[in-house]
Amino acid sequence: MTATVETSAPPGTVTSATGTTPAAVRLSGVGKTFPGGAPVLDGIDLTVAPGEFVCLLGASGCGKSTLLNLVADLDAPSSGTVEVPSGRAALMFQESALFPWLTAGENIDLALRLRGLSRRRDRQAETERLLDLVRLRGAYDKRPHQLSGGMRQRVALARALAQDTPVLLMDEPFAALDAITRDVLHEELIRLWEATGLAVLFVTHNVREAVRLGQRVVLLSSRPGRVAQQWRVDIPQPRRIEDKAVADLSVEITDHLRKEISRHGR
Repeated sequence: MTATVETSAPPGTVTSATGTTPAAVRLSGVGKTFPGGAPVLDGIDLTVAPGEFVCLLGASGCGKSTLLNLVADLDAPSSGTVEVPSGRAALMFQESALFPWLTAGENIDLALRLRGLSRRRDRQAETERLLDLVRLRGAYDKRPHQLSGGMRQRVALARALAQDTPVLLMDEPFAALDAITRDVLHEELIRLWEATGLAVLFVTHNVREAVRLGQRVVLLSSRPGRVAQQWRVDIPQPRRIEDKAVADLSVEITDHLRKEISRHGR
């Protein structure tokens, strides 16, 4: 068995052999409507457990990024509640969003200053540690234009980790990368997730990427976005995109995604 379709658990809970687990992120009845527009999200119930890796999947425009912005407290829901018990979450965008006039190290240093680390010596040591963690030792003085796309995303990941939060939000961070670089960064992300124990909420429209990475895959319907289906992925890590188990589950999820798109005419 490679996946369990979750149908029996009440909305907004994550179940285990011992019952309901604590939440790193909890959304209860969340809806979002922008002024003058139709609802983007409607009745979202979703819980991410501490240390859990959840991939949020759906067609373009289904509200995945909007949901992530709500969790990041960049916007407020129109209805329902969004809870991040730790108080904050780090957010990594599709583009690296590095300040081009700062070096890689200075981009990370800025995040550390905003976090409240006042001593320059401490920030220097922490920046070097984070660059080493994402395997960019020696890149402190490199400016973004001197780095490849994959290296810029590693710096962006180090900058997110510099915020020292237990929750990492990732909005299609590898979508613009070539297949080989993306595959390498998949491996790196799993390594870092296992090393740090972060709860990760990862947005993607790539079904195989979701199955490659997630412990759980949550499928949103097209607008308004609702939780249409969930799969608990039992395939052990490390996984590869080309693994048969990954491919088989991807086909199953893709079939559900196609039905959702057809049902909503998108």
